[in-house]
Amino acid sequence: MSEAMFDWDDLRIFLAAARSGSLAAAGDKLGINTATVGRRIARLETALKSTLLVRSRSGLQLTAAGAQLLATGVEAENAMERAARVAHPDVVAGTVRISVAEGFGTAVLAPALPALAAQRPGLRVELAATSGFLSPSRREVDMAITLSAPDAHRLVVEPLTKYQLALYGSPAYLQRRGMPTGADDLQRHQIVGYVSDLIFAAELRYQDEILPGLTPTLASSSIRAQREIVAADGGVGVLPCFMAEGLVRVLPEVLLERRLWLSTHSEVHDTARMRVVRNWLRQLAQDNLARLAPYEA
Repeated sequence: MSEAMFDWDDLRIFLAAARSGSLAAAGDKLGINTATVGRRIARLETALKSTLLVRSRSGLQLTAAGAQLLATGVEAENAMERAARVAHPDVVAGTVRISVAEGFGTAVLAPALPALAAQRPGLRVELAATSGFLSPSRREVDMAITLSAPDAHRLVVEPLTKYQLALYGSPAYLQRRGMPTGADDLQRHQIVGYVSDLIFAAELRYQDEILPGLTPTLASSSIRAQREIVAADGGVGVLPCFMAEGLVRVLPEVLLERRLWLSTHSEVHDTARMRVVRNWLRQLAQDNLARLAPYEA
């Protein structure tokens, strides 16, 4: 890559675009319009005499030069954060972006965020609660709550909480179709579950744990959508126990347990804002343990 001088603010815009995978998403995050994001990245590419990002059907993709600049830019960003901590080591302010599984993020974290905001008015929390995870190691997020422990040397990883899943159906569906009496009986029921080739974590492949070959009749990549299908009398599905309010548990002998892991980038792990959010998450998980794991395994 060329050693030509460039505007460091253009690097900041490039980092936002590389992490979000979209010019529009980067513009929303930075508070500028999409055209400006495109112009600033084009100016940076001209200064460096390298193509950094290319468009694809799935969004922006890094070139080899772009990947190299992303790594360098993250290092520069880390250095700036370390410098800021020298001047204000204990200030609980700034943004913490959390990537979290959709179910836990929407049913447990989201309802608790207003209380955290009231306690810490200088803190801004961005919750990326989606099907899939963003990466703290690439600084797409500051911390991630995942279904398995990430293997990345620049991350600090710790267990957060266990949670349980069970089979559920709606009262009306079970009255109409009858209560299953054993796993084999599920073959005569409509099954609600994940779209097989859109499953983003091996821990979500639990159909075969219940009955080998069990295939969903109605499927979605979203656990919230699955819950709504079950609640709308669509069939029987495996759901986290903390999302099953108003539903009827089916086959009590079926009980699955998974664990959530909390990871943060080592460069920001010990900042005041990260310590506060990390402690808040631990306490939140503890306070909700009766919802997360209500049954004796």
